[in-house]
Amino acid sequence: MSIFKRPQISRELSGQLYFVLISLMGCLTFMIVHQGEFLNYAPSQWVWVYAMLGAALILNYFTFQLPPEGNLQSMDSSVYLACIFIYGAPFALSVILFNTLAIALYDRKVPFWKHFVNFSIYTLMIVGSSLVFKAAGGQTGPILNNHFGAYLAALLIYFIINVLLLGFYYYLLYRGSLYDILKSFIRDTLLVYLSTLILSLVLSVLIVHNGVFGLTLFIGLSVMLSYSFKQLFLMYNEVQEKAIKDQRTGLYNHSYFESLLEDEIKKAKASQSPLSLAMIDIDDFKKYNDQFGHLKGDMLLGFLGNYLKVEAKAAGVVASRFGGEEFTLLMPGYDESKAKVFINRLRKKLNDTYFDGVEIFPSGCLSFSSGIAPYRIDIHDKSQLVEQADQALYYAKKQGKNNVHVYGSGEKKEFEIDFAEDARDIEQQLKLFLYKDVDTFKHSKRVFRYAMDMSEVLGLDSVERRNFVLGALIHDIGKLEIPWGILNKRDKLTASEWETVKRHVSWGKRIAETNEKFKELVPYIELHHERYDGGGYPHGFKGSQIPKLCRMLTIIDSFDAMTTERPYQKTKTFEEGIDELRRCAGTQFDPDLVELFIQYILDKIAGQQQPAAGLETN
Repeated sequence: MSIFKRPQISRELSGQLYFVLISLMGCLTFMIVHQGEFLNYAPSQWVWVYAMLGAALILNYFTFQLPPEGNLQSMDSSVYLACIFIYGAPFALSVILFNTLAIALYDRKVPFWKHFVNFSIYTLMIVGSSLVFKAAGGQTGPILNNHFGAYLAALLIYFIINVLLLGFYYYLLYRGSLYDILKSFIRDTLLVYLSTLILSLVLSVLIVHNGVFGLTLFIGLSVMLSYSFKQLFLMYNEVQEKAIKDQRTGLYNHSYFESLLEDEIKKAKASQSPLSLAMIDIDDFKKYNDQFGHLKGDMLLGFLGNYLKVEAKAAGVVASRFGGEEFTLLMPGYDESKAKVFINRLRKKLNDTYFDGVEIFPSGCLSFSSGIAPYRIDIHDKSQLVEQADQALYYAKKQGKNNVHVYGSGEKKEFEIDFAEDARDIEQQLKLFLYKDVDTFKHSKRVFRYAMDMSEVLGLDSVERRNFVLGALIHDIGKLEIPWGILNKRDKLTASEWETVKRHVSWGKRIAETNEKFKELVPYIELHHERYDGGGYPHGFKGSQIPKLCRMLTIIDSFDAMTTERPYQKTKTFEEGIDELRRCAGTQFDPDLVELFIQYILDKIAGQQQPAAGLETN
């Protein structure tokens, strides 16, 4: 068996140190046990050295792939074990030495040091197995039934040393849990190892009783078994490929991506190394599908999948199809800066890559938008990283497509996008007023603009500004539940009708609570009719019991209601409105906030501007 058949292996420092250690141990063990014994071999012994060497070389030629990737297996171990049982460990070491030299001379593409490490691993396995064989009472020569325990112990130790040495190598190569690696190693390769070890006993019996003819029969049987195992694992790989690959693009599928992501997060957390996840979405893919049909659309998906696979492989990242026209790139070792440079290079290269029909795209070329989420220590679940990458993709799309956005890298830009989206959502709901009470719709828009200006006057941070301004826009949403006849009544309302109107704050609260994004706006809806002196509704809160920005909203709401012209209602001028605010300061309104708002109005008047950008004063 050999782990060095791949043209490339990991060159990490830990792996190199491991190889040096194994080589030193193997070389020292060989010199202590062998002591140049082949110098004293008789001609008959040399015949069997050559015979066993020939068998080992033939079996080594018929190798087959085993999991994990890069682990090639052959039946040559059965030859070395048979040498231990019949002739002893020094004889087996002679065969492995000449075998290694012959393979090194034949396969010069593989560096000699790799052959040397492989030789050292075999040496440790042979010597370990031989020591246990002798310790268990085994004797070299013909196979003896009453020594079955010794043979079994030798086979077991040979297997254990093999698994431990290779398992630890893959642990250094891929990290993760050593226990999980060994368990997976044993599960996937146990059948082959058992077959190889049992064949060593068969070979021993055939050699003792049938000599060269028995060895020839064994070689024929082993070659056929090797071929069978090769076909078996080819089928295994094909089934595994279908289970983890997306058939349309050739990339890893969604399920396998999630398992990879979970593993990479664990590795990044354990080693404190950088990790980034990029989510990619083809811009205007639906337009292409509608224009050319789904078959052509599938060809575009396949084209992009192959493009990402080639580029990802060269960069040491993992490309997967997430679903639809969305793809992911999992980037171990990439921080957010390196990831953004890489994704931007991919994006620009794709812009310059022609595909049939790209002329219909707005930009006239293939393009994608991408969101990048860097791993942080406070991320404990893969879904968090996926959600952040998806959110970053959303921001990239909102900035005009053909763009790359890193999650959290532009908080102001992200806030503006979220704010605009939330404002549009609220406005869509408020448009229901257009058929029921257009005055309420216009009032809400004016209060919204007042709040935009006052958020600057008050020096609010982004979160406070968002909640205050959107709260001002949605504050009267509960009036949708008021019957049309009461909402548009021109006469004085009855006591019962007034109680109905007052309930709009509670109805509005329930409406907002149905949307997770708007729950933080509930206080502005529920409390904008509370009074500073405690005489308001629905709770009769007083002074600082009412949140500061809700107190400011009450002032803005009342001032707009006083100064806006409506049928059957007396309208105040701005000066009269200011007088009314001052008269009610300390009772209905917070006196300090009243003065702030009045100064803002006076500054607007003095500058011969309207109270807010685009404000309707009528």
